[in-house]
Amino acid sequence: MSNFNVDVLQIRDSSFNIGLKMGKLLKNRPILKSLEAITKPEIDFNNMKSIFSAYAPHLLDEIHGLSEGLEISINKSAALFSGYDVPKVEAMGCSSLITKEYYVRNYDFSPVFYDSFFSLLQPTEGAYASAGYNLQAIGRHDGVNEYGLVSGLHFVSNNDYSKGLSAWTSIRMILDTCTSLDDAILMLKEIPHSACYNFSLGDGDGNIAAVEASPEKVIVRKDQALLSCVNHFQVSELEKKNRPSIEGSMKRNQYLLTYQNKDLSQRQMFDIFSDKNSPVFFTDYENLFGTIHTFSYSFNQFRILTTIAQSKQVLDIDFQEWVNGKNINESKLNGLIENK
Repeated sequence: MSNFNVDVLQIRDSSFNIGLKMGKLLKNRPILKSLEAITKPEIDFNNMKSIFSAYAPHLLDEIHGLSEGLEISINKSAALFSGYDVPKVEAMGCSSLITKEYYVRNYDFSPVFYDSFFSLLQPTEGAYASAGYNLQAIGRHDGVNEYGLVSGLHFVSNNDYSKGLSAWTSIRMILDTCTSLDDAILMLKEIPHSACYNFSLGDGDGNIAAVEASPEKVIVRKDQALLSCVNHFQVSELEKKNRPSIEGSMKRNQYLLTYQNKDLSQRQMFDIFSDKNSPVFFTDYENLFGTIHTFSYSFNQFRILTTIAQSKQVLDIDFQEWVNGKNINESKLNGLIENK
């Protein structure tokens, strides 16, 4: 068993300065070496720039800020943090449940490839305020924006892998530039995907969906009351793109569907997901399948609940108050990593 910590950041500034501050925070952190080990030394900068310019130009400023903060070239910063043309990532699990009232999700992977930042950001221009867990600095595992639009990623496979955007960069673009479920779906249908991922989504009007996205095709799965989202495609047109072994993902899905018509509160469902004895909490960190954090958002109460693995702390944030300028007091979450 080992200690596990996540820093809680609150930044209200320009996109460049957000990147600058993040770059300074990343200096000498182990995650930098991990990112260098799994990213390419160079990417096609002009291709990346054209995609970002079309969908989220402010993130180019953030990448510039990261380069300044880390004292590296803009090309190196883009290769490390843009999420464009990232080599294949194996494994990675995640489970989420979405209702008209709330969203709740567990992220399962390894702390070795974890940024260990939960960021509340309010850019001064070009993007909406958002809160979520960082991945590759500018990307997000999951999060919510000031319009109550929430999203998270779920790895499916590397079938038809191609040069494109990572799912975590896609999540960040959604949170920064979309106001509704329909906006997010439209973006996910337009941007180039590098691998097969599910995206779990909900918005402030109680609309919910799972977007099943491959580099070749994107299909939307909807329900009025409850949706589960795990690590396999469920629509028949995309089933052939699933990994050969999806028994674990199917088992989690069947478990989540047992909560149909049970009318649990956000806090009750959050406690089920974050409980180390839960069927959706895992400790196989050595094989890249351990629960790192739990994230939840209430569409009606504007309430974020989040915690990290086996932490006694729960961040309980009125996100509307935060957007209106009231900072939270917490600056760190402390948890435990316990390998099975």
